[in-house]
Amino acid sequence: MQDFSTRLVRVFPAGAGGGNPAPIVLEADGMSEEAMRGIARAYGHESGFVLRPAKGADFRMRYFVPAHEMEMCGHATVGALWLLRKTGRWTGESATIETASGLVRGHVRNPGSDGEYIEITQPAGRLQAVDNAAQLARIAEVLRVAAVDLLPLPVLNAATSRVKTLIGLRSVALLDALKPDFAAMQAVCEEIGSTGLYPFAVASTEQRIFHARQFPKSSGYPEDAATGIAAAALLFGLREYGLVPADGGAVTVRQGRAMGAPSEIRLRFEIDAAGAVTGCFVGGAVEEDRRS
Repeated sequence: MQDFSTRLVRVFPAGAGGGNPAPIVLEADGMSEEAMRGIARAYGHESGFVLRPAKGADFRMRYFVPAHEMEMCGHATVGALWLLRKTGRWTGESATIETASGLVRGHVRNPGSDGEYIEITQPAGRLQAVDNAAQLARIAEVLRVAAVDLLPLPVLNAATSRVKTLIGLRSVALLDALKPDFAAMQAVCEEIGSTGLYPFAVASTEQRIFHARQFPKSSGYPEDAATGIAAAALLFGLREYGLVPADGGAVTVRQGRAMGAPSEIRLRFEIDAAGAVTGCFVGGAVEEDRRS
């Protein structure tokens, strides 16, 4: 029987115990969906599986959480590319990855330096305001926040892949203190057409540092330590809010602190020769968890 060995990485760590754990299988061809889902259940984390591409890309990837398959997972993609590079399976500085969400480009940022890290692309964000008063009230109830706790900004459903709901809070302390009603999370997300609530707070607009927490709709766990596609969606929301300019400068999203898993996601807009925003880059550090 073929041995589908699993390696555990921590993606976007920013301190001891930080980053989002991602079990990765680098050679998953022939692996059944149930086996992939079983790995996600066994580890309790979003898991990535690398397969031979079917459409001319360099790699194909699939992603599972304990409850179901996902079309895209940012941190698992970054972690898989880091492992592919570390094991000599990817020796270039750029690659294309076939996912159920479409083609993703990956590349090495600052290659050969101490600051080398992996980035992946995401398309331009799609934004839609959640303006139904009853739905906004239910979001506040689930997060257990009052109107005075909220920034005077619209609640947005934002997506570069899966839809995440952006809710601005007035301080990082309020964000860290959130104790949501997890039993009601799935129902409110389904009602508003979202796959998770992504409340955020501003740490520094001058330094472009923001904090966020990710509460998924139905992934099989209550909170994520670092969520690449949610941070990408937030980047476009921040531009819409007027909190960051679309000039290609670095934006930092810190996540996981309230869980004791400090994480840091690095983002920047992708801008074409005409100055138009065509998407964004999402990246950060990766380290291997030897407990795998």
